[in-house]
Amino acid sequence: MKKHILEVDGIQISYNGKLLLSDVYLKCETNEIIGLLGRNGSGKSTLLKIIFGLVSSPNKCIRIDGISKNNKNMFSEIGYLHQDQFIPNHFSVKKVISLSIDKKAMKDFCEDKMIQSIFEKSIKCLSSGELRYLEIKIVLFNSSKFVLLDEPYNGLAPLMIDVVNEMILSNSDKKGVIITDHNYENVVKISNHLVLIKDGKTHHLKEKKELVEKGYLLNSASL
Repeated sequence: MKKHILEVDGIQISYNGKLLLSDVYLKCETNEIIGLLGRNGSGKSTLLKIIFGLVSSPNKCIRIDGISKNNKNMFSEIGYLHQDQFIPNHFSVKKVISLSIDKKAMKDFCEDKMIQSIFEKSIKCLSSGELRYLEIKIVLFNSSKFVLLDEPYNGLAPLMIDVVNEMILSNSDKKGVIITDHNYENVVKISNHLVLIKDGKTHHLKEKKELVEKGYLLNSASL
């Protein structure tokens, strides 16, 4: 399988006159899970939105396999899980799946006890955990080369988090994944590369203990 590479740099963005992101470089390859960490308000979600194209940044440079993707529709190459609900409540689960999943992947997608248990329900009748699980699986099962996951663990019970982590890992063999979540323990656990956003810059960490050294965590017992 061909390896794909996503590179992001040149991003600068300010809010209310304050520079939020100023020195950002990210490189994500197929079969890599990058954990994006940082304090609240550090710009993690904003960075994902800029990569996907929901927020503009005039000097950004986004490349996939060395080809510039600035000002281009990224939907076919990058999947994006918003931290808030993105599926309309008036849809049925069955309809959402039929509209989102390729027919060739439908059987594999639906061979899942959770999906089978909610298949005949409407979106508005799902619990927050069921809805989040459905959203994550839809994003992971699309044909994109890369996936951006913003707060995927939101609303999930601990056992469901384990299932989602397995799903992310199994899909990372053919996709590059960038994940950020307040549940930093699971981000650290699942990632094979950690990037910390601090003072508007990306810090690429070689070891987990650098999260303590750079002031993100108070002590190594948190790892």
